Amino acid sequence: MVKVAPSILSANFCNLAEEIRRVQSADWLHLDVMDGMFVPNITIGVPVVQAIRKHTDMFLDVHLMVEKPHRLIDAFCEAGADMLSVHLEADSPRGIDQALRAMEANGVKRAIALRPITDPKAVLPYLERVDMVLVMTVEPGFGGQKFMTHRLEAIREVRGLIERHYPKCYLEVDGGIDLVTAPQVIAAGADVLVAGTAVYGADDVPQVIKGLRGV
Repeated sequence: MVKVAPSILSANFCNLAEEIRRVQSADWLHLDVMDGMFVPNITIGVPVVQAIRKHTDMFLDVHLMVEKPHRLIDAFCEAGADMLSVHLEADSPRGIDQALRAMEANGVKRAIALRPITDPKAVLPYLERVDMVLVMTVEPGFGGQKFMTHRLEAIREVRGLIERHYPKCYLEVDGGIDLVTAPQVIAAGADVLVAGTAVYGADDVPQVIKGLRGV
């Protein structure tokens, strides 16, 4: 079954504990970490992830939108992340290798992420080392953006590469996911959906989560 990972980027940060409780029927919780350098926005850091970990036993899917992410892997692992995603565009191949090695040493799930500007084939050197590939369908940095329809081809291409090289790998899609776009990305090969506005803006959150899964 398709997994749904609500993004707290769209939550009410004045009442984060309650906002996490609202999405308890989801599979994962998606935490967007932005440093104001890799993307033009600043969101949360290690202390917030620590606080969330103490509050919930949900799987914490931490998306690092930061420059040179290898510097921060140990800290976010200690804070309670279950999976860390690092952007291939955020460092050199050597730096990405360092980040993946640090994740492995800490025993967390490993993921790589792609901005819309990046060729899907860039995942090839890493596929057999990661548990998930995250394909962005908006430019990272801000929630509530419109889904880039042309990214469906990139999702299909990454799914094909996963099936050929490491079928156990998840394919996550993040950006503009709602009840209209979710079936399209699932058909293209996604098995984890990140949704922010569509979930947190809903009157009936559990029903929307079910709808995103297609059930």
